[in-house]
Amino acid sequence: MATVVLLRGVNVGGHRTFRPVELVKKLVHLDVVNIGAAGTFVVRKAAPQAKVKAEFERLLPFVTNIVLCTGREFATLLTDHPFEALPNDPELVRFVTVLREKPRGEPELPVNFPPTGEWLVRILGRRDRFVFGAYRRHMHTIRHLGSADKLFDPPGTTRNWNTVNAIAKVLGAG
Repeated sequence: MATVVLLRGVNVGGHRTFRPVELVKKLVHLDVVNIGAAGTFVVRKAAPQAKVKAEFERLLPFVTNIVLCTGREFATLLTDHPFEALPNDPELVRFVTVLREKPRGEPELPVNFPPTGEWLVRILGRRDRFVFGAYRRHMHTIRHLGSADKLFDPPGTTRNWNTVNAIAKVLGAG
């Protein structure tokens, strides 16, 4: 079974930078596919998640949160249609945050940031460890994404919905 590996906060703003292509070369024994530059990988060879995580930790030049999930978990995201209620607006970017594990609790959803006026980030819903939302393309959005990130415990890492579709293609589910 494939494993999806998501690294939190890498290759952003010059912090915790590395070359994903070079990492993949060192993980050839696990048949790893890199998706983009933001620390998204699919491990196609069946291996225990603990081994996969240990391999990434050993080879990364820094410490970061690593979120793992099965390919099957990720493939189900495409069947959920979490964005049906969103208008088809090119200024809205759909995303999913993958939490390290299922949260202990959650706020009443949806939640908007900022809470008054036109929202820049909207958390729409959650399914197990996956939190769905959208943000507007605006210069202040990044600040509100940080606030939205604090809604759930444990922490997770966020990916654009286009990345989810790319992962699904690698998994053969898209």
